Amino acid sequence: MSVEGAAAVVGEPSRLAAVSDSGLVGSEPEEPFDRLTVLASLVFDVPVAVFTVIDHEQAWVSANGLPANAERSIPVEQSFFNHVIATGETVLVDDVRGDARTLDHAPFGAIEVVAFAGAPIRATSGEILGVFCVMDTAPHAWTAREAVILETLAAAVSHEIALRAALAGEHEARDSAERAADEAEIAANASSTVAATLRESGHRSADLARTLQQSLLPPHLPVVPGVDLAAHYLPAAYGEEVVGDFYDVFESSPGSWCVLLGDVCGKGPEAAAVTAMARYTLRAAAVRTVRPSKVLGTLNTALLHQRTDEERYLTVAFGCLRKVGGKLVMGLSSAGHPKPLVRRAGGHVEVGCPTGMPLGLFDRPTLRDARIELEPGDAVVFYSDGVTEARRERDEFGIDRLVAAIAGAPLGDAASLVQHIHAAVAGFRHGLPRDDTAVLVVQVPPFRPCYG
Repeated sequence: MSVEGAAAVVGEPSRLAAVSDSGLVGSEPEEPFDRLTVLASLVFDVPVAVFTVIDHEQAWVSANGLPANAERSIPVEQSFFNHVIATGETVLVDDVRGDARTLDHAPFGAIEVVAFAGAPIRATSGEILGVFCVMDTAPHAWTAREAVILETLAAAVSHEIALRAALAGEHEARDSAERAADEAEIAANASSTVAATLRESGHRSADLARTLQQSLLPPHLPVVPGVDLAAHYLPAAYGEEVVGDFYDVFESSPGSWCVLLGDVCGKGPEAAAVTAMARYTLRAAAVRTVRPSKVLGTLNTALLHQRTDEERYLTVAFGCLRKVGGKLVMGLSSAGHPKPLVRRAGGHVEVGCPTGMPLGLFDRPTLRDARIELEPGDAVVFYSDGVTEARRERDEFGIDRLVAAIAGAPLGDAASLVQHIHAAVAGFRHGLPRDDTAVLVVQVPPFRPCYG
């Protein structure tokens, strides 16, 4: 695309309006974005990683590896980034000195950039707000896997921006409730109307929290060849804050699928931000290795780099599923999370892997891998502690009842096993759930003989 054509796309009014609405123009560096640029530098082993927003100039929001006195903005027509904005696609330049797209562009932040890779950052409307990029000071032959990692990190930034928009709506609802309470003191004769407004605002806050929680979960499970998947998520009855339960299933490379279920310590916006970062970090790390403990180790490093005054840690069970020698094999590792359970086709239940240490607390947490071979009818059950900690007065549902429920389920599909577990927990629990509960089942379909 020509320079003039790129400038026209960059200057589109709808895009500029979305950039303005994001509130990121002129903003100071912030920890949620900083942890992602630090992670990018670590994963790609490059000196510079930048998240920038672009209106009439490009201005970085977060930059790892730039000198402290580096200019925060340069004219957009001189920027590498306008090619990403103009095409709406990831741009990979192995050597800017020999690429027609970048020959005439200015240096970035006093760094002599030789290799550049950038992916678009999008608003929820789809408009491109800016670019997430990594840069090297030597030629770099970017690979297809690195492009996937870069796009995953860009999606994490986009998710963080969407998260902020949702939270802004929640804060607005709470402000409305406070204003209604002030009016109640002045106009006592309208107390019934004000009370109704307060109740409605409270419902909106809970609804917004649940909407945000759902945005941290996959909208639907993918289709995995030769495998049956099902999940059930039940929010706590009284929760009006986002909690840290999350799960995900994704393809890390052709024929290799990752499955995870985790829990972030704490509640509210901070826990939601860590949850979002954890999901996307795991997706990025899994592209580089099939060993679950190494994937979890990368997430631990990322958590330690973004540690704030308020300590945040998480637990997660992570599995990598692939075919080895014609058999389905799952590598499993647990970082302080309830150990996945393996139900064999005959009903026997066994522990899937040992429990390691939670992530975000120690530089070198102890993490172990287990290898599980899966035959037709076998299933792996991931679950949150909301399942085993479901209460009937002083008694907990516990691991023994869970094992009994899994063993006693009739042989069927993954959805029927999930529903059987849910029914067992609901039948035991007294009253409404006090904690969010999640169950995720990965099952090899049972062998069913054909009769002619």
